[in-house]
Amino acid sequence: MKNYNVAVVGATGVVGQEMIKMLEKRKFPVAGLKLLASQRSIGKTGKFHGKEIEIEELKENSFKGIKIALFSAGSEISKKFAPIASKEGSFVIDNSSAWRMDRDVPLVVPEVNEHILSKEKKIIANPNCSTIQMVVVLNPIHQIAKIKRIVVSTYQAVSGAGKEAMLELQNQKDADITDKKIENKVFPYQIAYNVIPHIDLFMEDGYTREEIKMVKETQKIMNDGSIKVTATCVRVPVFRGHSESVNIETEKKISPEEVKNILAESCGIIVWDDVAKLKYPVPLYCANKEETFVGRIRSDTSVENGLNLWIVSDNLLKGAALNAVQIAECLINKGIV
Repeated sequence: MKNYNVAVVGATGVVGQEMIKMLEKRKFPVAGLKLLASQRSIGKTGKFHGKEIEIEELKENSFKGIKIALFSAGSEISKKFAPIASKEGSFVIDNSSAWRMDRDVPLVVPEVNEHILSKEKKIIANPNCSTIQMVVVLNPIHQIAKIKRIVVSTYQAVSGAGKEAMLELQNQKDADITDKKIENKVFPYQIAYNVIPHIDLFMEDGYTREEIKMVKETQKIMNDGSIKVTATCVRVPVFRGHSESVNIETEKKISPEEVKNILAESCGIIVWDDVAKLKYPVPLYCANKEETFVGRIRSDTSVENGLNLWIVSDNLLKGAALNAVQIAECLINKGIV
């Protein structure tokens, strides 16, 4: 098998670190690995297959000889450096929101729409973490019964907001135990022992950007602008793993049993649903697992063709790093790169 020179941009961040782990765990055919970050990370190292790799400062000439570049360094960095990398011949898989709604940029979840990848499109967007796990589960249902409407409420882990957010939750828990003053800097309110119905900036209509992302990205990934989507995104005091309560309405009647069978046969999904045995997904037990878990599958009796589902996935893996590496694998398997 051919090996490829790979770069990870944002290599010291939470997602960047998981990208490196996923490349190693999945035995990605890496010829050489370049770890890139900001100037303040100079002197640090990353580990890949037991070897220490020096972190390099991200510069315009960083992508010479790089065939695949995994970006997780924020929108502004991606807007500047993704075009530079692509002009050097790199396929860029970007985890930020910078390119997701660009008409000319594929927004890809391999289980749903890997067919849109091509040699011509060298910048590829990795969707929002909450959107990824939802469409992985809903697309197989959509193919059978056509989804008309989605109502989703998310319960999102603090790791979705980065290292500082995880540290803030830990510090607040520690402060509570030791009777120290609890401080919040990352979140507008204390996150320990609390929930905050606010992720990203508020828009004029009262929705947050996170909620709007879920609406627009779902329609783009599933290639169906007719699907009506509404979302409420909530931050919860969980370190790792996003949970979602999802209500759908379909054109065609489909039973919970049929849905369970369809999902059980679908790639990347584990149906964990046996309420008699209290079997349903929870983020603590889905953390560090590559699959998306679904349970509490039941009819919504308030509408003609309604269903309720509970979806949980590791937001740092399938919601970010794993999905990006899977896209890179698709590029290789399809002979694109």
